[in-house]
Amino acid sequence: MYMPLMEKPLTFFHTFKQDISMLAKPERFTFPFCYEPHPLSIVAAEELQHYLMEQTDFEHPFGLTDNLDTAPIGKMFGVLVVENQQGQLGYLAACSGKLAGSNRHRYFVPPIFDMLEENSFFLREEKEINQLNREIEHLEQDMQLDVLRTQLEQTKSACTARLSAMRALHKANKAQRKAIRTGQRTELSDASYTILEQDLIKQSYRDQHEYAVEKQACRQQIQHIEELLHNLLTAIDEKKELRRNKSANLQLQLFDQYRFLNAKGEDKSIRAIFEEVTQLMPPAGAGECAAPKLLQYAYQHQLTPICMAEFWWGASPASEVRKHRYYYPSCRGKCEPILGHMLHGLMVDDNPMLHNPADQRELEILFEDEDIIVVNKPTEFLSVPGIHIQDSVQTRILSRYPTITGPLIIHRLDMSTSGIIVLAKNKNAHQFVQDQFIRHTVEKRYTALLDGIVSSPEGLVDLPLRVDLEDRPRQVVCEIYGKPAQTRYQVVGVEDRYTRVHYYPLTGRTHQLRVHSAHQSGLNTPIVGDDLYGRRGERLCLHAGYIKFVHPRTKQEISFEVQDPF
Repeated sequence: MYMPLMEKPLTFFHTFKQDISMLAKPERFTFPFCYEPHPLSIVAAEELQHYLMEQTDFEHPFGLTDNLDTAPIGKMFGVLVVENQQGQLGYLAACSGKLAGSNRHRYFVPPIFDMLEENSFFLREEKEINQLNREIEHLEQDMQLDVLRTQLEQTKSACTARLSAMRALHKANKAQRKAIRTGQRTELSDASYTILEQDLIKQSYRDQHEYAVEKQACRQQIQHIEELLHNLLTAIDEKKELRRNKSANLQLQLFDQYRFLNAKGEDKSIRAIFEEVTQLMPPAGAGECAAPKLLQYAYQHQLTPICMAEFWWGASPASEVRKHRYYYPSCRGKCEPILGHMLHGLMVDDNPMLHNPADQRELEILFEDEDIIVVNKPTEFLSVPGIHIQDSVQTRILSRYPTITGPLIIHRLDMSTSGIIVLAKNKNAHQFVQDQFIRHTVEKRYTALLDGIVSSPEGLVDLPLRVDLEDRPRQVVCEIYGKPAQTRYQVVGVEDRYTRVHYYPLTGRTHQLRVHSAHQSGLNTPIVGDDLYGRRGERLCLHAGYIKFVHPRTKQEISFEVQDPF
């Protein structure tokens, strides 16, 4: 029983336009981080997409047309199929983040907290922070800063030169005085020599005094400029510190506005949720995604969640792989802790990542001798034990050969990728073969079936990759922090609307072939069955079919080839 927080008309409850009488309700709610959209969710998503194509309520640069004056901004949308108290099925719609510069639209449920509401504390504080940004920018661009920095370097250089020249002169004077002492020691009487010695000592003191005076003058000149420069930089630092404090306080104020219900009617703040699950503060933007908005509105209005789906609409971001109209799971970094709380009390589909899909699968051994084992790994089979699943190539081989010494795994394949893996039976073999992987002398060939037509017959994809910190294990293209990732490819043939390609990876980054296939700056064509960067299917059609390397004992090249199974 859902307890509403407020009495409001169900403005955002949309009845289905299509006939759904033949579609049965699912027994359990959607597990949001790995799912196949239920037919009811698909119908709701299609109706939302029809609205997006036909609507005149707002203008947003989705990037679906060429006549754009601004950069394209695709968006993630979500639908939540719900049942009202009268037993009628309908759906709610939401957008992740703001849309067309606003949080309020007639078709979409409202945000948990509308920071863009007129005269809100957020807009007031944001205005002050923006003013600080302008002041900091003005101070940092002040020409006086560059003048003082240049003047300081020139003064330091000039002082160094003057003092160096003075030391050289005084050194020459000292040598001259020494020569005078030596030359006059036998020429003068003791009284005269004493007078000479006293005069030479005075000359030495005079030199020391002149140097001390010049050094002090240099110190004062430099100190004066440093003080002027310090005052300017201090003013900038003080404003930056004020901006940091204001931003941090504003973020804490925002967090206080975000409270989430669950199916049991329990209310919890976003800070409490993240402290309990991650022991960290919530990331910026947490609570602004579509899924939390949808569930919150449903709980507030006594609507029973039935199933949900999220899809991308518009152009893909430059770094990520997002395809127009493709369905995607909820993000983990921002949404997993929140949805973990909000789904409490619902009957939810099991997490498929907790089940071992390799339970009944055999591990084919292609070759074995006293040094190495070569296996053909099935799809959905771990190379090494995971967090929740221990069954893997490593554990299977170790259970079969418990006397193996040294490291076993030389290289890995993604769980969903099938194909050839080489394992070592002893430390020397492991080191010898692994060194070939490190030096990139191992020849590897992957075969993939791509979901579309690739026009270029061959080429090189060069896109640096790093992990998506907010949605692991997804990878993103990043020119700044990404690690180099290069893949040569060759089209084998076109089959109906699919393209079969051979991949020759020059590096071995996580999800490299999957991202290089799907990314708009790569082949822009996802691998068939790729549930992270394309569309879910029966399997990921990626297979490590060929490998060649030098055997650790015979020092002869050996190769293995397995036909792709798709």
